[in-house]
Amino acid sequence: MTTTMGGAGLAAAWAVASFLSLGMAGGAQAAYPDHPIRLIVPAAAGGTTDIAARLVGKRMSEILGQPVVVDNRAGGAGIIGAQALLQAPADGYTLMMGNIGPNAINYALYRQLPYKPQDFAPITLVVSVPNVLVVNPKVPAHNVAELVSYAKTQPGQLSFGSSGTGQSVHLSGELFKKRAGIDAIHVPYKGAAPAVADLVAGQVTMMVDNLPSSLPQIQAGKLRALAVTSATRVPELPDVPTMKEAGYDDFQVTAWFGLVARAGTPQAVIDQLYKAASTALAEPQIKTRLAELGGQSGGDTPQHFGQMIEQERQRWARVVKDTGIPLQ
Repeated sequence: MTTTMGGAGLAAAWAVASFLSLGMAGGAQAAYPDHPIRLIVPAAAGGTTDIAARLVGKRMSEILGQPVVVDNRAGGAGIIGAQALLQAPADGYTLMMGNIGPNAINYALYRQLPYKPQDFAPITLVVSVPNVLVVNPKVPAHNVAELVSYAKTQPGQLSFGSSGTGQSVHLSGELFKKRAGIDAIHVPYKGAAPAVADLVAGQVTMMVDNLPSSLPQIQAGKLRALAVTSATRVPELPDVPTMKEAGYDDFQVTAWFGLVARAGTPQAVIDQLYKAASTALAEPQIKTRLAELGGQSGGDTPQHFGQMIEQERQRWARVVKDTGIPLQ
């Protein structure tokens, strides 16, 4: 089962695991995995990164026969979580639910990063999701055109939340500002859940959020969806137009989330993790649950996932340059 532990509990678990590993050093090499696997989520609980990690992690733990322990390391645009991964041994017992932010956008957005693309070993894509432009219901806008008109009457007075600087939610908001010619203040949070909570409370005006984290609030009537960033409408929100239908042709954004390990992890371990994850992602109940959240399940090979990450890194470098976002 997938569980969550505090920092002290995690430290104790890893200490016990290390002791057991040392105790077996004189004997035969234990088959992987022989103790719990730590899955770092570089975001707060409740967002899409966390949802994806818990969903696939639970099934992987059953397949691998060892607990997959979710460790939320929120903040720093995913950098804190990435550093935690790279500080652990390259043995397959510490993984990260990577995503479009720390593993693609950050390279173009930050002058200096404590990691580089070659530091990560891709395992597989877990899920890809569209973003959705949402507003607090009190905002007097029922479509994108009305929102743009409203924003232009109040330059610099409106705000858009994000799950953190450098995430697709942030870049989508900046892209919307650029394409619509409006002025709004970016308010970053340590994950989608706290950002959505403040949007529902009216602390920020709007958000271009990953669909899974906003969908429950949309369905409950606590947020109003104006457009999705996918190429076509999504089944979960059939009456919500795409950004293209709303008049913005060059506005297709797909956020993605996938498992990565530290570079140098033995290939046999990567292969075993890929097999477990892809098996889980191919199962009807997992595919159905991800579809209900507005996502499309992954399961591609480590090689293909690595190529996709590189393509995304290049693509978002162009977007950062085009939008003129100041480097961090």
